[in-house]
Amino acid sequence: MTDYASLGLQKLVRLTFSPLTISPKVQTFSLVVITIAGGLVLALAPFSMAVLIVSGSIFFTLALIYPVFYLYLLILIIPVSSLLAIQVGGVRIGLMEVVLALGLFIWLLKMLAEPALSGQNISIVAGPLIGPFLLLLGGLSLSWLTTLSIGASLVETAKWVEMLAVYLFVINLLKPHQIKWAVIVILTAGLIQAGWGIYQFIFKVGPDGFLLFDGRFLRAYGTFAQPNPYGGYLGLVLPLTLSLTIWLLSQILDNRRDSRQSKLGRLLQLGLVSLPLAIMVAALFASQSRGALLGFAVAGVVTLMVWSRKIALAIAGLALAGVMIGLISSFNLTLTPQIDSSDVGSPYNAIVQRVADAIEAINVTDVANTEVTDANFATLERLAHWQAAQTMWRDNLWLGVGIGNYAVVYPAYAIGRWLDPLGHAHNYLLNIGAEAGLVGITVYLIFWILTYGLLWTVVQNNIGFYKAVAVGAIGVVTHLHVHNLVDNLYVQGMYLHVAVILGLASVIYLSKNQHSIPRKV
Repeated sequence: MTDYASLGLQKLVRLTFSPLTISPKVQTFSLVVITIAGGLVLALAPFSMAVLIVSGSIFFTLALIYPVFYLYLLILIIPVSSLLAIQVGGVRIGLMEVVLALGLFIWLLKMLAEPALSGQNISIVAGPLIGPFLLLLGGLSLSWLTTLSIGASLVETAKWVEMLAVYLFVINLLKPHQIKWAVIVILTAGLIQAGWGIYQFIFKVGPDGFLLFDGRFLRAYGTFAQPNPYGGYLGLVLPLTLSLTIWLLSQILDNRRDSRQSKLGRLLQLGLVSLPLAIMVAALFASQSRGALLGFAVAGVVTLMVWSRKIALAIAGLALAGVMIGLISSFNLTLTPQIDSSDVGSPYNAIVQRVADAIEAINVTDVANTEVTDANFATLERLAHWQAAQTMWRDNLWLGVGIGNYAVVYPAYAIGRWLDPLGHAHNYLLNIGAEAGLVGITVYLIFWILTYGLLWTVVQNNIGFYKAVAVGAIGVVTHLHVHNLVDNLYVQGMYLHVAVILGLASVIYLSKNQHSIPRKV
């Protein structure tokens, strides 16, 4: 190879080229032409399209300079990802995937450009969860050996790859002082969803099948099409909001001698956080998702317990009393064959009735031959899928039927009238056991045990805002696992929301461990 070829190859690898000289007259003429062309496009385009072009251009320019803007946009898009997607070759691709791809592309350019300018090697901060992520992906990938549908396995595996990509994106581009902006965007996204859900609840905007309380209200579903994933999303935002509220309240109580201006500032901050908390709790109630309500109840208790031992004891006592009252109410309601029709539509009795129906139905042993009613339909459907997943796992103990293949294999294990695979087993532990076997569920549990360990370390080593974020992250992960006992929240982009939360906690961890050395590539 000649010296010229070697020189050209080096320039290509470094992405550096000799400067191209353009005369000032050509530059001025080109600028005028581009300006006129842009003006004509905006003048002739519809107003909405013109606004979209201008705002998109501004955002794209800012994002080139500050790639972290893609993270903020991704957080806002996650809850509406199902609305902004199309089917391509059997795979749903939408704005969320486009934004993620653009963000990763800009990050790649940034990684290539900085070393080319500085002469240093490319470096990537791996983060404390890179090992658990790779272990999980490795364990799940083994189930590909038994898969029936490669496409289904690819889609499900891609979710965890996307989670890893978002996690690395966050810890490499987000600075500790920018965490507050990411948190604000998360709360904003949750508040928007909550407001929309309450609107649906009050004005009965949605399918007749979602009507509640004798038709007076309607189950909120936001932009998720169904109340359960909607409630699940709120449950993945609420613990963080609750943790921030507790932190700000403690700041006010612990600093009573501060100046009036300082107190007013803290009260304003408390109001800005507690108001979204109240609205999101109301929206969660409006969803009437039992899994989401149970998940947040446990996550809220855990969040409070992590903050304070005194609070933990008080909450534990109240929770125990509440559980006892709920069980007694459900028991009494179940034994009472007739209820005053004037009380059936009340929110309290409706909730108790739903709990009683679930408790009664969950004790069913013969799902195939049990009479189906409107009250027990959802619970019996879950039980049928749990039993199918158990049988599926038993027949494919070590590697399962292939990650993402539950719905593909389900017809061979369907019970009675429950022929619809529904996409998952409505219990993620059973689902991953059936799909990835004992190997898959083992690496899955190891991943989350190590994640809890990281979050606990961050809580113990930080104070103030950073501690509040870490405690909120523990609550978010807790809600995820409790709700996943009766559902699957790794859908509709919520898995990327979880990855963002883990990324925020890892950024805090890395800021306290400056000895962490980026990996050179």
